[in-house]
Amino acid sequence: MKSVSIPAARTTPPGRAARGMRPLLAAALLALLAACGEDHIKRYPQTTFVPETEMAREQMFLFNLTMWMGIVVGVLTFAGMGYIMWKFRYRPGMPEPKQIHGNTKLEVAWTLLPALIVAVIAVFTVRAIFITQPEPPANALNVRVIGKQWWWEFQYPVGNDTIITANEIHVPINQPVQLLLESDNVLHSFWVPQMAGKRDLITNRVNRLIFTPTVPGVYMGQCAEFCGDSHALMKMRLIAHTPEGFRQWLENEARPALEPTDSTSAVALGKKLVTQGACAGCHVIEGTPMVGRLGPNLTHFGRRRTLAAGIVENNAENLAKWVRNPPAMKPGALMPPQGKAAGGNLTDEQVQYIVAYLQSLQ
Repeated sequence: MKSVSIPAARTTPPGRAARGMRPLLAAALLALLAACGEDHIKRYPQTTFVPETEMAREQMFLFNLTMWMGIVVGVLTFAGMGYIMWKFRYRPGMPEPKQIHGNTKLEVAWTLLPALIVAVIAVFTVRAIFITQPEPPANALNVRVIGKQWWWEFQYPVGNDTIITANEIHVPINQPVQLLLESDNVLHSFWVPQMAGKRDLITNRVNRLIFTPTVPGVYMGQCAEFCGDSHALMKMRLIAHTPEGFRQWLENEARPALEPTDSTSAVALGKKLVTQGACAGCHVIEGTPMVGRLGPNLTHFGRRRTLAAGIVENNAENLAKWVRNPPAMKPGALMPPQGKAAGGNLTDEQVQYIVAYLQSLQ
């Protein structure tokens, strides 16, 4: 019988295999480094990893504690499994392993160790509950927050008056802020990640959220509980001012809307359309006959950075689109289309007059 020779399998030299892995390791390291630094705050402004209040820092500490304890447990578990798989791997000629029926010390250890880990997490969790549910300090700024479909109303009691704004909540730094959270429709959830964790807004109940901002800036937030068609478009901005900056903002908000100086200007024509048209049935502009409360207060609308609850920049182009056909930008919006092309009564020229007036409301 003729013998057949089988060529030996080719193997990659160890050095070459290691060199082939270097580009992959380098790419993985670069990807890891790319996640570091402050650039991710610009790309992901609703980050929880840059806390700016005592509540957010406590929640971040609890998250890190749980994560690192989980990492340690995972590393020890997989290291032990790896050692066992290597130590007791099959080898030709080796005898059958010794049969055992339990090890009391090991069983006690892997029962007590997880219990100890859970106990540590429980202690810090209870501590976090008390830190994140404090009694309101005497010097706290009280802001009433009402969740709408799909926008936010913020009310500031000042003496015997109440300043009302929408979708942008302004607070001072280094002063406790108490938010009194409620809903006049369905369940919502207030969430500005860098300030604090989520807190529900429930009909016929007032929840509280207390925190102290420390760094001036604009912080992104949104509703975190599904509340209908435009839930994902129910955004907001929290603007943290210096104490002097907040005082100036509050004083300006307390003033009525400015009157147009020229009765024939686009602003004056827009005011007439707004205050004597369909807008008056749903909106308030202090200093005018408008008393509607279904929609946002528009007294100082021109100062707001965004419109439609934070989904687009507040500029002339976006505002004109919104006035013409709100549901096209925000599905389910209660404001009906106003432009003639969308079934309303306003011409494009009239829409531009309205835009001019609303942007003048500083």
